[in-house]
Amino acid sequence: MSDPSRDIRIGDTERQQALQVLGEHLSAGRIDVEEYGERSAKITTAKTRGELMALFRDLPDPRPQFATPMAMFDEPVRTPARRWEGAVVPAVGVAVVIAFFVLLRNPLIFLLIPAVAILWAQWNGRRR
Repeated sequence: MSDPSRDIRIGDTERQQALQVLGEHLSAGRIDVEEYGERSAKITTAKTRGELMALFRDLPDPRPQFATPMAMFDEPVRTPARRWEGAVVPAVGVAVVIAFFVLLRNPLIFLLIPAVAILWAQWNGRRR
């Protein structure tokens, strides 16, 4: 059965890493300069993980490593109970502006906004 991850397309970062690993094999004497040239040309035109890994099939480690698919797009799961957390600091900002105009008229009250933001970030960071 075929490995579906072999069909995942690669980018310049993966090709660059493969060239670096191939250079290590050249330095170790596992391949000669001519073979390095042939394989590096194929690396630069490889489009999928399978095409890239085929070039290392007969070589021992090191081999190119790949991140899990879509790992960079994974976002933390936010439960409904935690969705309101992003509104805390803006709500404090609105409350401070209202308190300034209605009650106090002291500009120092605006220092509450960054203070709450810092405290909220510290408290929120410990919970995660």
